[in-house]
Amino acid sequence: MVKDLQAKVLYDFEAQPESGELSIWTGELVTITNQDIGGGWWEGRNSNGDHGLFPSSYVELVVDNSQSANTGQSFRSPEYSADDIQVLSRQENEGAQDWEDSWDEDTGSGNQKTSDTSKDAPAGFLSVPSIEKKSSSTGDLTVIARGDASGKLGIKKSFNRFSAFVKSGGEMFILGETSVSVSAEDYVEITEDEGEVRWITSGEPYSCTVSKPKKESKLRGLKSYIAYQITPSFSNIEVSRRFKHFDWLHERLETKYALIPIPPLPGKQFSGRYEDMFIEHRMIQLQMWVNRICHHPVLGHCDVWKHFITCTDEKMWKTGKRRAERDELVGASYFHAIKAPDAPLDPFQVDNQVENFSKFSAKMDNTVKQLHGTAQELCKKYSGSYKREFHKLASSFKELGDTFEMETSPYSTDLTKAIKVTGDTYEEIGDLYGDQPRNDLEPFGDILHEYKGILASWPEIVQIQKGATQKKREHQKLMEEGKLSQESVMAIARRTDIISYAVLAEITHFQQEQVGEFKDMIQNFLQEQVKFYLKIAQKLQSALDLYDT
Repeated sequence: MVKDLQAKVLYDFEAQPESGELSIWTGELVTITNQDIGGGWWEGRNSNGDHGLFPSSYVELVVDNSQSANTGQSFRSPEYSADDIQVLSRQENEGAQDWEDSWDEDTGSGNQKTSDTSKDAPAGFLSVPSIEKKSSSTGDLTVIARGDASGKLGIKKSFNRFSAFVKSGGEMFILGETSVSVSAEDYVEITEDEGEVRWITSGEPYSCTVSKPKKESKLRGLKSYIAYQITPSFSNIEVSRRFKHFDWLHERLETKYALIPIPPLPGKQFSGRYEDMFIEHRMIQLQMWVNRICHHPVLGHCDVWKHFITCTDEKMWKTGKRRAERDELVGASYFHAIKAPDAPLDPFQVDNQVENFSKFSAKMDNTVKQLHGTAQELCKKYSGSYKREFHKLASSFKELGDTFEMETSPYSTDLTKAIKVTGDTYEEIGDLYGDQPRNDLEPFGDILHEYKGILASWPEIVQIQKGATQKKREHQKLMEEGKLSQESVMAIARRTDIISYAVLAEITHFQQEQVGEFKDMIQNFLQEQVKFYLKIAQKLQSALDLYDT
């Protein structure tokens, strides 16, 4: 008898309501029942006996030692850091949302990233007569080129190719190993005013509306999809976009901006994608996402976003798509397009500010996850158990009314009517509970979902900044030891400041946005809750008044 495969959960995964997904938690053992789902998903049972789908990359298969020894194969799932989860989630969304359809017929040019993040260290770097291996404070293996045949001094480079700093291409930028041409319109500026670092917004403020979702089809009706109309306020010209177009845009933004957290798109959906309630909710979620991009001083004015919201011609759309995919200003190469103030930053002050924000964002991440989970659980209770319990109470009152109706005495006529109205009242209250999440808990949860994704991006951004700072310190030490010129170290310090300025500007933007958004979010939630309970109170009062007649 073949035993069911089991897997250990590496990362938490929260199931979306009514999606067929399965919530799993770090350290838990799950039983795999089907590995052939596709799109990066497996099917299985968790330790509570619940059944559903979960990302295969979030677990590690557990097998008997004897079995693995016989096969000589490793069943370990790919290792990903917590900072990679956002990218994995996007890939899984892509497979789940539009698994039945390719991007378009000319797929040969797509998805070729041009960033330097995948390049290894130049081969010539290790061809030196003397090298010293060290381990930095971050645990990265580094080498220092002591000198080559010509007597030139080398530089210090990390060998941890999996750190966020190295993967982003940040190390190559700091060491001056990247060069890219930047046109005047591609530059973004940062200013510092009274100690506050912020992005300079280019262009006039504007907004976009997402509306008119419509089910369309292709291939003579074999494939269906929902198209949404996006209308920017500066042109009032509608463009039609599918969810996979949003997904493509999200990927381009993530690839291009290593120091800006890109808000997550709405979650995936396996079933019910064409139901009216789902389409309406998806439109609201996309509107929130579009609003956040429009309000960002950098994202809201970048070329790929403007192309997304303005291009109406199919041929021009594909041309712009290819141009965006061949963009050289991605990842660390984009750092060349940042115009930061000339004034050097105080390293101690920057480290203190970034460290404080890092602690805050980590705490906020945990808090938002917990609040989001609580809101989801309450949604289920409102539309499930709470509604059922009030309907049961209503049924009990109605049965009591039927019982009193059997009595022919005139004394019970008014009481019978009052009891039956009480039953109807509790049935209406149950229906109110079932409908209420759409007014308060769902909008509340949608904003928290966005913040979960944004906060999940911050650790990697902070790692890039800290990696740059650490690299600057290492080379300053080399300069003090007479192993590197002052000119080289000053250039490294300037490039480090560019990264720090960008991170500080993004921290400022995040702090400014979150205060207003959380205030509005909680106010709207409480206002809808007050309206909800006032309706219930009014219905109960009306039923109570009948007993006074």
